[in-house]
Parts: sequence; C-alpha cells; structure tokens
Amino acid sequence: MPKNGKQCFVFLLAFVLIVSQGWMNPGNAQAKKNKGHDRTDLILMQNVPEVKTTIEGDSIQLSALHIYDDGHFMKTSDKLRWKSSNKNVASVDKDGMVTLNGHPGRTFIYVSDGRDRDRIAIHASKSPKLIKERGMKYDVIQRAIHNMTLEEKVGQMLMPDYRTWNGEDVTEMLPVIEQQVKDYHLGGVILFRENVVTTEQTARLVSDYQEASEKYGLLMTIDQEGGIVTRLQSGTDMPGNMALGAARSEEVTEDVGRVIGEELASLGINMNLAPVLDVNNNPDNPVIGVRSFGEDPELVAKQGIAYTKGLQESGVAATAKHFPGHGDTAVDSHLGLPEVPHDKERLKKVELYPFQQAMEAGIDAVMTAHVTFPKIDDTKVISKKDGEEISLPATLSEKVLTGLMREEMGHEGVIITDAMNMGAIVEHFGSVDAAVRAVKAGTDIVLMPVGLPEVASGLLDAVRSREISEDRIEESVERILTLKIKRGIIKSENSEDVEDKIQDALDTVGSEENKVVEKTAAEKSITLIKNENVLPLSKQSDENVVVLGRSFIDSLGEAVKKHQPNATVISLASNYELTEEQLDVVESADKIIVGTYTYSIGTRSEDHPQMKMVNHLMETTEASVIGVGIRNPYDIMAYPEIDSYLAQYGFRTASFEATTATIFGEHAPSGKLPVTIPGVENDVLYPFGHGLTY
Repeated sequence: MPKNGKQCFVFLLAFVLIVSQGWMNPGNAQAKKNKGHDRTDLILMQNVPEVKTTIEGDSIQLSALHIYDDGHFMKTSDKLRWKSSNKNVASVDKDGMVTLNGHPGRTFIYVSDGRDRDRIAIHASKSPKLIKERGMKYDVIQRAIHNMTLEEKVGQMLMPDYRTWNGEDVTEMLPVIEQQVKDYHLGGVILFRENVVTTEQTARLVSDYQEASEKYGLLMTIDQEGGIVTRLQSGTDMPGNMALGAARSEEVTEDVGRVIGEELASLGINMNLAPVLDVNNNPDNPVIGVRSFGEDPELVAKQGIAYTKGLQESGVAATAKHFPGHGDTAVDSHLGLPEVPHDKERLKKVELYPFQQAMEAGIDAVMTAHVTFPKIDDTKVISKKDGEEISLPATLSEKVLTGLMREEMGHEGVIITDAMNMGAIVEHFGSVDAAVRAVKAGTDIVLMPVGLPEVASGLLDAVRSREISEDRIEESVERILTLKIKRGIIKSENSEDVEDKIQDALDTVGSEENKVVEKTAAEKSITLIKNENVLPLSKQSDENVVVLGRSFIDSLGEAVKKHQPNATVISLASNYELTEEQLDVVESADKIIVGTYTYSIGTRSEDHPQMKMVNHLMETTEASVIGVGIRNPYDIMAYPEIDSYLAQYGFRTASFEATTATIFGEHAPSGKLPVTIPGVENDVLYPFGHGLTY
C-alpha cells in the first residue's frame, strides 16, 4: 500500500474509533459538548453557595455539575472518579456516596472526569459538617444569568397551565406544547386534575416535560393541598387542612406533608402550591373554608410549619398562600375582587402571623392573593371591566409584595402570583397589563398567564421600553434558579430511564405505609360536636339504620354498610324531597344518619332545601337523628336541635371511614373544633377547641 494510502487508512481508522466512542458512550459525548456548547469545568454541587447541605447520620450523597460556556449547568455522573484523602475518616463509593467511618478528623473528597476535578472537605466530629471550597467558579447562578438572553430570563418567570388543548384533556406530551416549552424558555408548568389521571401516565408526562426543557429544568407544580383541593387521581387522599387543625397534632401534619411530598417527588413533581396559611376567621368565606387549618393564627402557623417541614424534607418546594391573607373574605376571588379592611397592626396579629412564622422557618415560596388591602395600599385604578375606580389587589401592589413581604417581613424566597386567569385580575386589568404590574410589584413567577404569547411579548416590551428594568428581571431569575438548585431541579446529562421513574412512582404513590398516615390523620380529625346519649351505635344490634342525603351520600352509605350491612341508603334528588316510598323507610328507622354538604352561606341557610329537610326529619320522626357535616363544620348552625353531630371536614374516603368508625364506636373521637361555630344572633353555639369523646 502506498505511504499516502497507509496514512489515509490510519486517519480513517482513528476517525471511526472516535465516532464509535461517541456512539457507544453517548453520555460521555454529551458531557464534552451539550447542544453546541463546550463544557468549561466540573464542580461539586455541594460547593455552590446556595446549596445548603447537612450530614444526616453517617452518610451524605455528593453530586457533580458540568458548567458550559454559555453559563448553563447540568448534573453529570458518567465516568466520574471519586476519592477520599483520608479513608480512616470517610470513604466514598463510585457514585459519590460518602460514609463516615466513626473517626474524628478531616478528609477531602475529590471528584474527577478525567479532565477537570473538584473537592470538598468533610470535618468529622460529634456534629460532622461539610466545608465548601470558595471561588468565582462556584457562583453558577450569576454566571448563568450573565449569559442568558432577555427572552430566557423572562421565560423563567412564566408558568402556564396546559389543562386542556383544543378541548381535550392533556394527559400526554403534545408536539405543540413541547415547542412552547422551548420557544418561550419556560421556567415552569402547573398541572391540574385533568393532567394527572394515573400514576404511570403522570410520571411519563412529567418526564416528557422535563425532557422538553432545554437548560434549567422546569418547576413542575401542582395544588396538592389535601382535602377538597387534591389533584392527583391516584395515591393517598389526605384529609385537608381544617381536618389537620382539628387533629391538633404537628407530628401527624408533618407526616401528611411528608407523604404528599414523597408521592409528588416520585412522580417528578417538584413544587407544591401548599400549604394554605390563610386564617379562616370568617364563616362566610366561600373559597378558603376547610382549606385553612382554622381561625387561630397560632394554630395555623404551627400546623403550616409542620406541613412545610414534611413537604420540603421530601425534596418538594412548599408555597405558603394566599398572602397577605384570604381568610377574612366573603367573596371568591375567582369571580370577584374581595377586600380585607383591617389595618396593619391587626393584620400582623392575625392574617400575617402564619406567613411571618413560615418565612422565618425557611419556606421556599409565597403565593399572593387577589385581594385588596386598602389600609396597606390605598392606590386606586380604573377597572377595564366597567370603568369604575377600584383598589389595587395585593398581587399587583409593590407596597404589599416589595414593601411589606420583602422589606418588612424579610421573605427571601420566591414570590408567585395566584392564577392570573381569575376574575379578580383578568376582568379588571387584562392579561398583559396585569402581568407587567405584578412583575413591577415584585413577583417572581406569573402563574397561568392568559395568552402566553401576548404576555411574554408584553413583558419583553416592558423591559425594552425600560418600564421594567432588566435588573428587576434578573432579581427574580436569581431567586428562581436558587430554588431550583436548592431542590435539585437541574437537568442531567445522563437521562434516567423513564421506566425506572415509573416503577419508583408505582412503589411510592398510595403505598400501604402512606395509607396508614392517611387513616391516622382522618381518625384524629373527626370531631364529635354534639351527642345526646345517641352515640356510639352498636354494630351487633338489629336496629334499622337509614342513611340519607344528597352530595357524597353514597360514600357515606358505603362506609356505614361496612359496620351495619343492613343499613338502607337513600340518595335524594336536588330538591331534597322524599318520595312516599322513601318516607315509609324513614318512618320505620330507629337511627337516621343524615349527611349535609355545604360550601357557602346560602347552602347552609335554614331556608335551603337541604336544611329544611333535616329539620323536617327531626320534627316528624321518632328516630334519633345523627348529623354529619361532610365538608363544613358550620352545618349544625342550621339544625342546632339535632341529636348528635360530627364534623369530618372533607369528602375523601378516609374521612367517611373515620366518621363511621366513630359512629359505631370503633375508636373514640378526639378532634377539637379549629373554628368557632356561631349562633344565629352572633353568639357562640360551639367554641373554638370544643370536642366531645366517649
């Protein structure tokens, strides 16, 4: 072979080997270059100043990041070499898991990818700790922001929903949605019940969303409060906040937060828009109600912090809502613009107190309320709805978000708006103006903007015209990226197998261990408010038990039948009138269990057909009547003469089962009212803290 031919052959062989190495080791090839960007360094994530890491027990998991020339960073694990400088103090395995060996002293843990390396010190003592390396190279957030385009920065602040598309529920990734995630450089997406049908489907959908994100990973959020606001259609159905307030156990509440967090994390959902920290001191509140832990600021704060601790320790970001407080309102902000008229001193003692405590305890984010607080901000604006003068809602108020929350109360985390498609905002301000006002006021994330292209363009125009400074945008992006790093929301060069993710979710969501927490919380919450020597009922008796009502009555009936199989269940029509046949059944009953369901002042009025039905039963039958307030504990206000009454605070299966177990004496009730139940003349029918037992 000619000399030139040999050289060509050697060159060709070398080229084939290089290419084949890339094919055989795609992770390594990606580590060298990511979407056209060369990597510039390798660092330990635990050296990043914003990462707060403590050593629990005798081990800690370290992880590494590759930094790229455009400032973005990615997790890396392929072909890394780990080493401890003092194995007598601590050893490290091939995956970066460090184990302390019980000897005091100091060691350096090194990681290398063959070209770059980093290290971190571990000081082993009674309270072992990490000692970070220092230097500009660890300031990954500022480097990222410095290299981001304006479009990328604004995109981080947008969190749309894709509940439906062209009239169909979005349960799998659609090409048009994937393209929007990329085109608008979205920082996050919120999921709803329409999106999360099964465990396997949800895990796959969330994974596809993260794959669509090009650089910084998505905040995948959801309103998984528990109780009446539960989005997942699989897994545990935890009792809501008021049930937890009635249970009076911070340990139980922390367990509930932890289980909710673990189930969300297994699905890839990394941010929960919970807990609600509104103080529900208005019985007429149509939107908060049982979503609150109760009417006492101290109770709300303690329960909220316990919930937050459980949630955040599972790796899921928590969000306190709805700042400065939506509890003392009688208007639904989905439909109108409520007002809280109190001055700042009163707000500090009541509405603001739980939020202040949560901020000091390190909550990740705070959601704003579409509520006006004229004693904090008396700014008047002209409504686009009707041309009338209205007060500026908290979501759009710089005095509330920057002046009160940031400067006075010291919140350093993320601020996220409530949904910007709600009537209180979009009808009065329009979608673009509302988004611009919210960002100027100090919000970091615009949730559910109406018209993503228009809002994104409107924010960009506001920056380019200097209505909003780019520094103001960068402040928000810094907080968002800090949260993502803090919660490990970082894209990886080495994609995890989606089938592994699904299996982990199937093992976690609705597990037997989690169901035990659900059952315990429900049982501890059931509150026996009145009992005229009627309860508990005997399972062994041949008494004729009738269960009747309308909303959720089949669920109550099924739970009763587990204890009294011969019980009769009567589901009433919308007028709550009994047929002649149903009247005959009721007249022969020995015990009547009536379930009432209310959600507003109108539905619990004595004049409502439901309440007229209950009072008619009490007047016309000789049977003992046992009332169950399925949702609101206030139902007894409409039928105070009932023989016995229990509050269960929600319509989840575990709550029905706990109520009927209480009715039939399987466990003694221990719940305490987390709210005062007023009488008809503004007196007190049952006080805060009231609760009977057997």
